[in-house]
Amino acid sequence: MSSRRRYLVLAICCMSLFIVGMDATIVNVALPSISRDFHATVSGLQWTVDAYLLVIASLLMLSGSVADRVGRRMIFQIGLAVFTIGSLACSLAPSLGALVAFRAVQAVGGSMLNPVAMSIVTNTFTDPKERAKAIGFWGSTFGLSVAAGPVIGGALVDSVGWRGVFWVNIPVGVAAIILTARYVPESRAAVKRRLDPVGQILVMLTLVALTYGIIEGPGRGWSSPLILGCFAVAAASLAVLLGWEPRRAEPLIDLRFFKSLPFSGAALTAITGMAAFAGFLFLITLYLQEVRGYRPLVAGLFLLPMAVAMACSAPLCGRVLARSGPRIPLLIAGAGITVGGALLAFVTAGSPVWYVLACCLVLGFGMGWVNAPITNSAVAGMPRARAGTAAGIASTSRQIGSALGVAVVGSILTANLHGSFAGGFAAATRPAWWLVTAMGVIVFALALVTTSRAGNASAARTAELIESAESPVPARAA
Repeated sequence: MSSRRRYLVLAICCMSLFIVGMDATIVNVALPSISRDFHATVSGLQWTVDAYLLVIASLLMLSGSVADRVGRRMIFQIGLAVFTIGSLACSLAPSLGALVAFRAVQAVGGSMLNPVAMSIVTNTFTDPKERAKAIGFWGSTFGLSVAAGPVIGGALVDSVGWRGVFWVNIPVGVAAIILTARYVPESRAAVKRRLDPVGQILVMLTLVALTYGIIEGPGRGWSSPLILGCFAVAAASLAVLLGWEPRRAEPLIDLRFFKSLPFSGAALTAITGMAAFAGFLFLITLYLQEVRGYRPLVAGLFLLPMAVAMACSAPLCGRVLARSGPRIPLLIAGAGITVGGALLAFVTAGSPVWYVLACCLVLGFGMGWVNAPITNSAVAGMPRARAGTAAGIASTSRQIGSALGVAVVGSILTANLHGSFAGGFAAATRPAWWLVTAMGVIVFALALVTTSRAGNASAARTAELIESAESPVPARAA
């Protein structure tokens, strides 16, 4: 394949990353308008975000495995088609319930895009230097999509209404489908891992039951039979999953990975860091529009400096990571999230604009140092053949954290809000901001523990354990 065609394949894959990445921020700007149109409660808005995140988290690893078996280009095209159709359905949703359902459909397609696109990119760029450049371009595209989301979303909501935030995906999705059919070669994994349908069902049951209990708990009562039943189902499903997976020769989640401190730390950092960021986005969007009274476009522009801070700090993080490892980036990330959360805890309805901007900038700067070291720590010391699986678990942890972050901070808001948003929002969300602060402290503490000499030693032991267990046993001489 010529160099020109390889970079064309990269551009096509980045198109899918752009619309999926932009979806993480563009929908948040539209939440207040969706609330007014459908008279939605806070829990309804939570489900608008979490229906997408939960399905993505549940299907991410399955989609990657299926693509390796049946063909990456085929699954990538199916994902683009489902995501595009789901976006169109979201834009036509007649009710909040229908919007939540269509968001889940959209997420089924989304789960087939990023992990599969990354597999296509890594198989297209076989030269290590070219692959590094391609992955750098990939990361820049994600930063651009996150930065563009609030501004594009705000402009669309201001001009054509909230349905416009879903229209923007349709032409990009259709173009990507056509270009994929023409330019992207088909590829499959040389060694096809077996699927784990029982493990997949248990993961989905655990996540859905836990999230439903957290979101609906304030409204239905934490001691109601339904909510207690949800938490019981989540606990039972998790217990069965932990008993089932070690018995599988090729499990969905290889629990042996968690014997490595860097890997366990990467998973926990992904959950806590992304929970802090997703919770922040959910609350700050409501604050800017419902409390400050800003139009959607102004609210989107307000978040632009934060997104730029994330995009600019990410390349710097990559250089520090390559030079000195994940410890310094993770410490900076934890400090940024901690300080940003603590500053936000003192935001009121009348806080100066510069103060709110400073809070967002500090937290955004911290988040720019999170993602690269998570992936690095997840695959550190792992056998090369299992690095993709380890990175997939880290990506799933990010989505789980995002879903739980929206669920928890939204429930805190629902439980503490008495009266209107304008009058009670700041006081109602103060515990949520302190929780974001605590998540930053956890990220900082995990960096200290998991990047220590003991952590590196545990990663080496885990890699040796996995390699020895999976290496073929030599046949005995006759």
